[in-house]
Amino acid sequence: MAGELPDYYFRIRENGASVFRVDSNNRHRRIEMDQIAVVNIRQGEIKPQGGRELTEADTAAIEEWMAERQALLARRDIDDIHRAVDYLNTTTHWIQSKATDAELEEVTDRLLLAMHDLRTVLVRKKAERLTRDG
Repeated sequence: MAGELPDYYFRIRENGASVFRVDSNNRHRRIEMDQIAVVNIRQGEIKPQGGRELTEADTAAIEEWMAERQALLARRDIDDIHRAVDYLNTTTHWIQSKATDAELEEVTDRLLLAMHDLRTVLVRKKAERLTRDG
C-alpha cells in the first residue's frame, strides 16, 4: 500500500460509525483493525467497546471525525434539496410536454398532496422567520 495508513478507521453505520484502531506495524506485517468504540452522531455518544478506556488521542480523533461527518451530512442535505428543486423543474417540463393522460392520472394526486404539504411548511417557516427577524 502506498503511503501511511490512518491511525483510525471509521466504518459508517446508520447513525454513526464503528471505530477501529489501525495497526500495520506488527510482526506479521498485516493490517489489523481493533474495534475500540461505537459512535452515535445523533446522540453525540462515544461508547468504548470491549471494556476499553479510550485515550485522549482516541477521543480527540473520534470527536474530530464526528464534526467532519456532521458537516458532510449537512452539505449532503442541502445538496439533496437543490436536486429536489431541479426535479420539480424537470417534472414540470415533463408534465407540460410529454406526460400522457394515464401517466398524469397515476401521479397527479400524490404530487398535489406532496406539493401542498411542502408549500404549507415553507409558508409557515417563512412567516416564523419574518416574525422573529422583523
